[in-house]
Amino acid sequence: MTTYVAGIDVGGTSVKLGLFTILGERIEVWNIPTDLSDTGVHIPQQVAESIYEKIDTLELDKEKFIGAGVGVPGFVRPADGVVKFAVNIKWRDYPAATAFNQALDRPVFVNNDANLATAGEVWRGAGKGAENAVCITLGTGVGAGLVVHGDILSGKAGTAGEFGHVNVVPGGRKCECGGYGCLESYASATGLVGVATEQLHEHKESSLHQIDTISAADIYHAADHGDQFAQKLIDDAGYYLGYAIANMATVLNPEKIIIGGGMSAAGDTLLQPVRKAFEQFVLPEAGASAEIAFAELGNEAGVNGGSWLAVKRLDRLPADQIE
Repeated sequence: MTTYVAGIDVGGTSVKLGLFTILGERIEVWNIPTDLSDTGVHIPQQVAESIYEKIDTLELDKEKFIGAGVGVPGFVRPADGVVKFAVNIKWRDYPAATAFNQALDRPVFVNNDANLATAGEVWRGAGKGAENAVCITLGTGVGAGLVVHGDILSGKAGTAGEFGHVNVVPGGRKCECGGYGCLESYASATGLVGVATEQLHEHKESSLHQIDTISAADIYHAADHGDQFAQKLIDDAGYYLGYAIANMATVLNPEKIIIGGGMSAAGDTLLQPVRKAFEQFVLPEAGASAEIAFAELGNEAGVNGGSWLAVKRLDRLPADQIE
């Protein structure tokens, strides 16, 4: 068997783990619950035990296991793998790369989870073959991962890709970050529901009045069934999202703009207003060279990206893969 690596996607509820060959071939993907006891210090050992148990179960050669890449939902200093802050897993100034290295006895590389989801999509998903790509994640919040010239763009402080906090409405709705008018306050699932709740009293005809606790899925369902207020909510969210994506595309000129996360399940209902605003605001030359597509790997994008990171940093990436 060829050499292989592990992709590790750490979340506040579960850790997704995957084994992949250095060519990106999927061997196995599975989940374990996240051990958050003692401020999460046991996670690396928990992960190592699960990986080696899986290697034994699959009767793989341990000597062919050469390293791992880890995605973390927080601010990461990629140079040394220190997690500055990851609230969901209780890590602050935590030497994650060192801890995982000691637990696995293999080289380990750490980056932000959104960045690795992007790398996964570029390696084996919707962005396959692209050297410059953006992956926007729409869920409870809004995030983005950036691949520029075939590598992850993390920025000086590791905060590149905080797309949800670009300003789209100066002086607008208050965001959880403390600012006003952030994209996340309008285009995330939380933001969409917040706007709906604030404006619903002005739309007595809306079917959303029949729902006690409105969700983003309820708004999409209502729009699909002709609710004009729900459709306006989605059109407005799509407008702000398309506006922000257009500005990002004008600056970065990516080949692929990938949209993922739970909100992407809305499909064309969301994508149509996004495309309309994107085409209105993007620099024409940048828009002509960019393709907007939905993510393909779902919740396995992170472990794909973690595996890519390990292969890349170990300088084992085949010549025909992104470099």
